[in-house]
Amino acid sequence: MVVLAELAFSTSDLAQVRFAVSPMWEIAPSFRLLRSAAAHPVHRPWADQVRPRMVAAGLDRGWLAELIPPTGGYVPDFLNPAPAGPAPTPAAERDAIRASPADRVRQDLDHLARHQGSLGPRLRTLHADPQTRLAKVTEEIEAYWELALAPYWARIRAVLDADILYRARQIAEHGAGHLLNDLHTSLRWDGDALRMARRKQPLTRTTAGTGLLLIPSAFTGPGLRTRTTPPDPPQLAYPARGIGTLWQPRPATQADSLSAVLGRSRTLLLAELEMPASTTQLAHRTGLSPAGVSQYLTALRNAGLVSAHRAGRSVLYARTTAAETLLQAASA
Repeated sequence: MVVLAELAFSTSDLAQVRFAVSPMWEIAPSFRLLRSAAAHPVHRPWADQVRPRMVAAGLDRGWLAELIPPTGGYVPDFLNPAPAGPAPTPAAERDAIRASPADRVRQDLDHLARHQGSLGPRLRTLHADPQTRLAKVTEEIEAYWELALAPYWARIRAVLDADILYRARQIAEHGAGHLLNDLHTSLRWDGDALRMARRKQPLTRTTAGTGLLLIPSAFTGPGLRTRTTPPDPPQLAYPARGIGTLWQPRPATQADSLSAVLGRSRTLLLAELEMPASTTQLAHRTGLSPAGVSQYLTALRNAGLVSAHRAGRSVLYARTTAAETLLQAASA
């Protein structure tokens, strides 16, 4: 049954509306997308690169495969702990998952079983011994993060931060009501309450806690995702603005100006890291020797312009936020 949920707001609730960027809120929808056989209109470049690595690592048949239904539906709430600050690290969120109370984990798994009909073999062991098995779950989450999201996080984070800056300006210029009305087509601010259409469950302050935590997401969409676990504030993940341009090629770098600072080979490698790549791939594409590529990447990494991420037997190199800023300035 679909209902119209109404989340009431007191003055105190409105004062506690805040934003956060959460790595864990990207795990479930991105994992679900990778398991889908359909080509995504926006995320296909990312999925085509990441899916073979995920399958090779066996992550398509592990803990996450049992925790995250492939075609939508409920994802256990303990996988999305309320962010303590505006931008928790992946490690901090994994720590929060490992600290989940055993009764909370069992309650969420019982809910998942009602949706799916039963629990898989791994989740039955998690239900029996949450404290021990949560460590296994977070180990797999870390492996998935390093393989699928960390190499691309600077690019994703830029979109999420831009969305929050836009929303903050909306509040400054038009007020919180305007922000909530503009956030998603299924939301409507009605004076002292937020109305949410097309929900399967009612939503009240008794079941949702105080305030509201808004989380822009690159992979959630086109709908909304919510988490209501008192005493945590209700969490609402919504599609961030600008997702459609996330994987589009960036403007060509003015190599001459940047080469004068970094050198021709280092500049060439930064330009080639439009998407994360291994040393072998970069050597093949640039004509540089593998030893030379490795040496230049080490220098770029030491300068904070490149990050390295383990993906099975390979190491993927990716541009950092500092590198993206430098390239953007050189292209202006």
